[in-house]
This record gives sequence, structure tokens and C-alpha cells, in this order.
Amino acid sequence: MTWNWTFAWHVLPTLLQGLVVTVEATLAGMFLALLIGLGWAGMLLSGRRMLVWPARAIVEFIRNTPLLIQLFFIYYVLPQFHVEMSALLTGMIALGVNYSAYTAEVYRAGFQSVPRGQRDAAVALNLPPHRAYFDVILPQAVIPMIPALGNNLVAMFKDTPLLSTITVGEMMQKALVIGDNTFRYLEPMTMVGVLFLVVSLISSFGISRCERLTRRRS
Repeated sequence: MTWNWTFAWHVLPTLLQGLVVTVEATLAGMFLALLIGLGWAGMLLSGRRMLVWPARAIVEFIRNTPLLIQLFFIYYVLPQFHVEMSALLTGMIALGVNYSAYTAEVYRAGFQSVPRGQRDAAVALNLPPHRAYFDVILPQAVIPMIPALGNNLVAMFKDTPLLSTITVGEMMQKALVIGDNTFRYLEPMTMVGVLFLVVSLISSFGISRCERLTRRRS
């Protein structure tokens, strides 16, 4: 089979439609991961056993079970308990919950990286708690978080092809449908790989730029 540019240009708009769905799922999943992960991190850093132990158990369970199994459980098992969602919403929730465990560890490491002396100095200066948090602790904690959170974002983007297993119309699903209908897989699969590479490289560059700007301003 040889490369057919005419066919490639013909299927490109369909793949770009899948790219839009892929980006939407990634951004929504990342938003959920940041939000839910913050809750897990708060419980882990609370110092209270009744909060730390359940959070640790949940985080370890999520981290040590495959995303695909979690995806299938939400999509195929929960409807038996009358919890039904669309395939796209299921994918967003699965990505968000899965990556919330990794995000929680990023939050925890970031806050614990701030020296204890910084907190003590804020207290010694009689800074109100909210001033100490937003002016002293948070700016120092955010800097080491950015690269790890950026890696999570790119990793989540590259995990979105798993959503094709539950019929979400992202790029991989579009490429599979094109291949099944035309019996040509070379062009759609290659173009999907190139699109993933290009978007991942752009995202990595943006994350690095954001990290440098944050360090410079801090």
C-alpha cells in the first residue's frame, strides 16, 4: 500500500473533528483532575487519620488500577445501578478521576516543598492566614508543581485514544471508522500520530514557557 495524498487530504477534516473532541475531553478531564486532586491533597495534608487513611486508600486504588478498567466500569457497570451517562461524559469523568490521584501527589509534594521556616516567618510577621497562604506559601508551592501538572496534561492527552473503546468520536475512533469503511489505514493512522505529536510538542513548549515566566515573576 502506498501513500495517497488525495485520500489523506480528503479525510483530514474528519480527523480534525476528532481532534476537537480529543482536546475537549482532555481539558475537561484535566479540570476535574485539578479539582478532585485538590480535595485528595487537602485530606492527605490534614494530619487527621480519619481523613488521611481514606484518601490514601482511594488514591492508591486509583493509581494502581488501569484506566481502561475504570473506563469500562463507569460505562458498562454503573448503568446497571441506574447511573447512565453519554460516552463522552464518561470519558471525561474517567480521565479526571484517574489523573486526580496523580495530581493529588503533585499538590502534596508542592506544598511540602515549602520550608517550614517560611510558614513560621509568616506567623512571626503577624500575617493573616489568607495573606500567609496566598503571598508566602502558594507562590513557592506552585513553581515545582507546574512541570508535573504539565506532564499530567500531556499524558492525559495521549491517553484519550482509550476513549475509542466506548465509541467516543475522538481522533482514534475517527481513524478506525475511516479504515473500516475504506480499508485504508495507512493515511488515517499516520495522520493521527502526527497530530498527537504536534499538539503534544506545542503543549510541552507552552508548559515550559509558563514555568519560566512563573519563576521569573516569583
